[in-house]
Order: sequence, then structure tokens, then C-alpha cells
Amino acid sequence: MISIALLAVAYASLNAQMGGMNMPPAQPGAPLPSPAATASVTVAGGTIDIHYNTPHMRGRKIMGDLVPYGKVWRTGANPATTIITSVPLTFGTLLVPAGTHTIYTLPSADTWQLIINNQTGQWGLTYDQAQDLGRIPMMAKPMTAPQEVMSISFENTTKVSTELHVRWETTDRYVVIRAAQVDPQMTRAIEKK
Repeated sequence: MISIALLAVAYASLNAQMGGMNMPPAQPGAPLPSPAATASVTVAGGTIDIHYNTPHMRGRKIMGDLVPYGKVWRTGANPATTIITSVPLTFGTLLVPAGTHTIYTLPSADTWQLIINNQTGQWGLTYDQAQDLGRIPMMAKPMTAPQEVMSISFENTTKVSTELHVRWETTDRYVVIRAAQVDPQMTRAIEKK
């Protein structure tokens, strides 16, 4: 009995540290509390797909509470959020090779960092900092009304760049993604197509 109680306390502590997105398992046939979603875009002739799960506010305080400041967040719910790119990209100043990676974020009241991690296929609470490809500061945009469902989207897309936005509650954080190693002549050729 004591060991079961200790396991429950340890699980609750880990859940809180990683953003508290665990929900009880759904009954067979019942809809998931945080349904799966995909964001997709084409940049520089290649595709970028992000697979994530969408937690809801459900009357809860999110930033600084359910998603604690100063702790790595899985940036979604359930499995780790996955990004698949068919072309190399730069996220801010970080070069991200083509392939499959995971996305985490490190939120604070003032600044956020986007984390690109090379571990794949893990549950969202399984974060290994040793496998980080890198971290990128995220910019902020104001929101006029709270957003109930967490979302990831691509916006302001051109043929060689896009913005990756993470929105939830009254938070909109984003980073600019560009085609990697695109020389000016190639950029002009892509934009003319």
C-alpha cells in the first residue's frame, strides 16, 4: 500500500513539472479529451508537418499554473509534439536538418524558448535535454480574447519562410522559420514561381 501511494505522489509530481497535461485514459470509443491535430505548410518546395494533441482550458488558469513557468512543457498533450520536415530549415538562427524531431517549449512570464529535440516516438513527459538540437527565443503577439483550445499554426507564409505560432489562453508565441542556406538568386527564383 505504501509503495502504491509513493508511486502516485511521484507521478503527480512529474505530471506537474511537465505541464500537467495528463488526463485519465479515455474509455474505449470515447472521444479523447485532447484530440490530435496537424499543422502543415509548404516552404522552399518542401513540407513541414506538426502532429500534436490539443488540450482545452476548461475553466482552468493555464500559463503560470497548469503550464508552469520555468519548466519544460510538452507543448500539447499526450505524446510528444512531432515536427517532420522534408527540407532543412532555420528556426530563428538554429539550423534544423530535414527529418523528424520533437518540439518542447520553456515558458516564463516574460520570455519563451522553443526547443527542438532529436528524440522521437516518446510520450510527452519523456524529455531528454541531452538530445536537444537547440533552443530558440520566441517572440510574442498580443491576443484580444482568450483561446479555449491550444493550437499550433503556420502564418504569414511566403515561398521561403513562415511563422510557427503556439497559442493558448491569452498567449501567442511564435518563431520565424526560413529555408536553410538559400542564396539570394535561389530565393528570387523560388519567389517568381
